[in-house]
Amino acid sequence: MSKTPTKIPVSPIASEEEREQALRDYKVTIEYKHLKSHAPGGVYLIPSMDNLRHFFGIIFVRRGPFTNGIFKFSLKLPPKYNDTDMWPQIVFSSRVFNPYVNEMTGELDIKSAYPTWDPSRHYLVTVLTYLKKIFYSKNFTDARANPVAKELAETNPEEYRKKVEECVRESQKNIYVNEEGSTARFTEEQVSHRVLRDLLKHHIRSENQVTKQAVLTQIEKARNV
Repeated sequence: MSKTPTKIPVSPIASEEEREQALRDYKVTIEYKHLKSHAPGGVYLIPSMDNLRHFFGIIFVRRGPFTNGIFKFSLKLPPKYNDTDMWPQIVFSSRVFNPYVNEMTGELDIKSAYPTWDPSRHYLVTVLTYLKKIFYSKNFTDARANPVAKELAETNPEEYRKKVEECVRESQKNIYVNEEGSTARFTEEQVSHRVLRDLLKHHIRSENQVTKQAVLTQIEKARNV
């Protein structure tokens, strides 16, 4: 006579707290996916390799006093992000002389723009849009992160512009200085990179010719140079 297999007790999949955290994690991934098609122009954000709530970013400024600036930053989300008043934190690794950025710490003053963080209305794209806006702003009424920059912008625009141009040049000079662990890295161009670019221009002259195999073929040629 066969015995009925003993059922092994199954513990709950997760506690209520763990389920809530899993939902928050899921929302972060959805927000990041949304950025692929809705990120503000010139702003790029790349996840870190080991932390769902840590990102590395770059903004390329195309016009205004910060024209041609290439500013690097990191974005961190608190564990309970997606709850009320759980603000993202953005810290620039590049020096930014701006009334909205603390020059000592590099932190962007997000709370000036969003005294209350409402997860039903505010998202990653919201804070990145604000990040871009500070480089084009001409009115610094609510700025408080850098009083010196604010005073110069309001009382001595010419001197303010000189300070801004100085940090733009510095951002360009330090383009290959990468923050440790950053996934948004710049590396100096190698001979193989130039060869590959020339090969792609010569052999792939229209969008119809862009295929995975065509690109791989040119990469292999560049490796053998």
